[in-house]
Amino acid sequence: MAETFTLYKLIILYMLDKVDFPLTTSQISEFVLNKGYTNYFRLQEALSELSESGLIRPETTHNRTLYHLTENGAETILYFGHKISAAIRQDIDEFLREKQYDLKEEVSVRADYYLNTRREYEVRCRITENGADLIDLKLTVPTEKEAEAIVNHWNTKSQEIYTLLLSNLL
Repeated sequence: MAETFTLYKLIILYMLDKVDFPLTTSQISEFVLNKGYTNYFRLQEALSELSESGLIRPETTHNRTLYHLTENGAETILYFGHKISAAIRQDIDEFLREKQYDLKEEVSVRADYYLNTRREYEVRCRITENGADLIDLKLTVPTEKEAEAIVNHWNTKSQEIYTLLLSNLL
């Protein structure tokens, strides 16, 4: 049982090692749960243990968590990656190859908000590419409801807004 649980953690580390961007909980879940490797609760436990041990670093916003591979996580998968069967590695590689563009696009668009010292909500909306910001927009709104609405709409409207800004400013 412990060996199987270790495999779940190695799968997560392997996935993060194979991409040059963080993965969300839902992206990792999509692969692990659809392939039937484990259930949602065991996956959450594996993510939690990897975070606590410093092998991955979670970045949490109001609407999702992104996982980054740490240096220790990269070393761990380097030493123990061979414990993942060739068939599972092939499944992961295929999943990442087929969905790489969608996975990368999903994590390149980020939005979050917080209450500032003036008791207003600041919303930060970003689009990143290869680790650099294409746009980093900060808006101030009076209510949390408005801040949440902006965060929720940013994912679907970001490309349109970015294009609009460029066309109007250039």
